[in-house]
Amino acid sequence: MSVTHEEVLKIARLAELDVDEATLPVLTEQMSRILEFVAQIGAVPASESAKPFVPGPDAVSFRVDEVKPWPLAFGPSELAPAFRSGFFLVPKLGQFEEEGQ
Repeated sequence: MSVTHEEVLKIARLAELDVDEATLPVLTEQMSRILEFVAQIGAVPASESAKPFVPGPDAVSFRVDEVKPWPLAFGPSELAPAFRSGFFLVPKLGQFEEEGQ
């Protein structure tokens, strides 16, 4: 499988890349080699009986992936300079205040 100069220019335009005429042949050849490699990978038969590669001995078992809440060392009220009734208090910005307040 190979790509043409026009296809490389179209891909570059879609990716918003500027490709000059001097690098176009090199880029075309490199993209063609990449596509040939991907085609070779697609030709490898895949079966569900093949187990995934896991480095280390086969006896290693994975831990259960559980999501648990992690307790904080101290509460958010101790982090904030001002905290009241479960809310952080922040100063008002002058540009957002209405006149007369």
